[in-house]
Amino acid sequence: MTDPSNDLIDHLQARGFVHQSTDLDGLREHLSSGSRTIYLGFDATADSLHVGHLQGLMLMRWLQKAGHRPILLIGGATTRIGDPSFRDESRPILDEAQIQANIAGITRTFDRYLTLGEDAGLVVDNAEWLDGIGYLRFLDQVGRYFSINRLLTFDAVRQRLEREHSLSFLEFGYTLLQAHDFTELARLHECTVQLGGADQWANIINGVELARRRDSRHLFGLTMPLLTSSDGKKMGKSVSGAVWLDGSRLSPFDFWQFWRNCDDRDVGRFLALFTELPLHEISELTARGGAALNQAKSILADHATSLAHGEVAAIQAHAAAQAIFAEGQDAELIPLTIDRASVDAGISLAELIVRLGIEPSRSAVRRLALGRGLRVNGVIVPSAEELLPTEAEGWRISLGKKRHFDVRVED
Repeated sequence: MTDPSNDLIDHLQARGFVHQSTDLDGLREHLSSGSRTIYLGFDATADSLHVGHLQGLMLMRWLQKAGHRPILLIGGATTRIGDPSFRDESRPILDEAQIQANIAGITRTFDRYLTLGEDAGLVVDNAEWLDGIGYLRFLDQVGRYFSINRLLTFDAVRQRLEREHSLSFLEFGYTLLQAHDFTELARLHECTVQLGGADQWANIINGVELARRRDSRHLFGLTMPLLTSSDGKKMGKSVSGAVWLDGSRLSPFDFWQFWRNCDDRDVGRFLALFTELPLHEISELTARGGAALNQAKSILADHATSLAHGEVAAIQAHAAAQAIFAEGQDAELIPLTIDRASVDAGISLAELIVRLGIEPSRSAVRRLALGRGLRVNGVIVPSAEELLPTEAEGWRISLGKKRHFDVRVED
């Protein structure tokens, strides 16, 4: 892993941000020939963003550092519908009060990663133009440029229909609304590039095509790879639930622990995506295993937490983790084992703790969890009844401040 030339696209590719582009060579020239306005969208389905959103925020951060202006588009209108892309069922419909509360919550996160202001970067709500557009006007301005035959070929729609899962007309129209968003941002703010996850490819293409056919504008789309951990799980959740970016939903300590406990195979990739360390330095950090790799995980946790919660919070989280699992204190961890067959059959944390004789009953374990006294790998577990991941090799389990166990899975 080496640092590329000064070419921005080469740099983003080397760090793992680039999956597909509507015109990569054209985009390379477009970004190198002047300051551009680039947008990334978020639906307001919760009052905090989570780790799954970080890839886009970090990509936008690099683009802003290169002199481009970010637009963070919040779907105040489209959240009422919900993006059906690669989902088997409709999202719950939120009322206006919930949507506005969610918008306020997720907007707090943006300032930590990007510089905002009229000339620096904008936060825009698509309700600004979608709330006022009538149905007939929308069909005339947008609908006439799309073929139902072609929309039915997009994977997100086709897969849902093939599984015989319901797809409402409301959801089917989502892609047209997102296409309209892109062209409105182009008209209002000279926005020429849209970013999105790999699952947004069809929606992005539709915006590019609408601008070309209706407005004779040349717009660009760029998607990022689907972000998964090495065990194939989609990023954004841990054994104890969603990994939120807002400190009111997940403490900086638990956020720090999420990164410190990542799979060894993910360390180099995560350092490239979620920190600003030079690539050659990342290669040096991850070249060796053992204690050196654990140090790399701590550096990843420090940098990711500092961006999300500030440097002071990162330092405090690191110190708190060391107080529990500092190097040289592993002898204080009581070693225990569980057989692989039991884990493969499905075992909850509560059942594991009782079977190993750590607690006398599942109700005792539940009380610990309710009192926030139960941790797995340093992260508070609010419920002990969920099944543990079968691919894990073991866990560090803490009950309160003084009882710590190193549980290994044996074949």
